[in-house]
Amino acid sequence: MKAAYPILLSNGNTHIVVSIPDFDINTQGKTEVEAIEMARDAIGIMGIDMEDENEALPTPTALCDIKKENDTDIVTLVDVDFTEYRRKNDLRAVKKNCTIPSWLNAEAERAGVNFSAILQTALKHELKIRGA
Repeated sequence: MKAAYPILLSNGNTHIVVSIPDFDINTQGKTEVEAIEMARDAIGIMGIDMEDENEALPTPTALCDIKKENDTDIVTLVDVDFTEYRRKNDLRAVKKNCTIPSWLNAEAERAGVNFSAILQTALKHELKIRGA
């Protein structure tokens, strides 16, 4: 799922502070670019955590509904592709058991086949997932 969430960039003492109202979180960066990257990362982490807990992701607030506190504040959007974020960042290994005929297991072991690599390749092919 892709979404674009509004963020508010404010000048702090040493960093740019980022408020992300739809997730009720803050982050920061040394530059505007870093602050936006940190916002995308924070939204991605919160989003996949919410998905894992079967919680609905918040509907993005309209940009015009975000109020600046200072004239120097910047209101902008950050886009996040939660599916892609999970693919790039959720690299936990999950153990799966599968059953194959004994003769096939013997042949594969004799050939030095990496079962995990083969299963991952086959699943990506079956699900039409490129890369990752």
